Amino acid sequence: MANKRKQLLSPEADKQLLLAFTECKDGEMRTRIQAVRLYGSEVPVKEITHLTGMPRRTIIRWYGRYLKQGLSGFVDNRQGGNHQYLTDEQIQELALKLHQYRPVDLFGREAVATADGLHWCVPDLRRAIKQWYGIEYKRDASYRQLFQKCGFSWQRTAKVYRSRSEAKVAEFEEQLEKK
Repeated sequence: MANKRKQLLSPEADKQLLLAFTECKDGEMRTRIQAVRLYGSEVPVKEITHLTGMPRRTIIRWYGRYLKQGLSGFVDNRQGGNHQYLTDEQIQELALKLHQYRPVDLFGREAVATADGLHWCVPDLRRAIKQWYGIEYKRDASYRQLFQKCGFSWQRTAKVYRSRSEAKVAEFEEQLEKK
């Protein structure tokens, strides 16, 4: 199948792309630039897809963007699946609420991850955001980012046994001290 390209790169455009490629430090951007450069130089698409690991349609889309927008067409403008649902003001408000309330204050004994409900965890944060803002993120990583934005750090959980009786532990420790 002979695929005739509508427009090839001019020598000036090729020089511009080569310069951008050599100066670029971002690996993904370099791949895009190189793919467009190869495509505009009539290198077979099959070879370009093999070299870059990118599908044919993506390479042709990048080439079209470059022809229309120049180097700015290479910038990745995707928002991703979990673009920021909460505004910056809501995140500040959330930070205040998370520092003011504990999961046990909001959900009582139904606080999910910690035995005493005194510490925030992803499932409890998910529930609180749904309750306060009516929003639910798709991935746990989004909640962890919110924790970070709200000034919380990650802590390893302590091993707590729900069947553990504090009274029996105190009695045992007392017996140890007497010996």
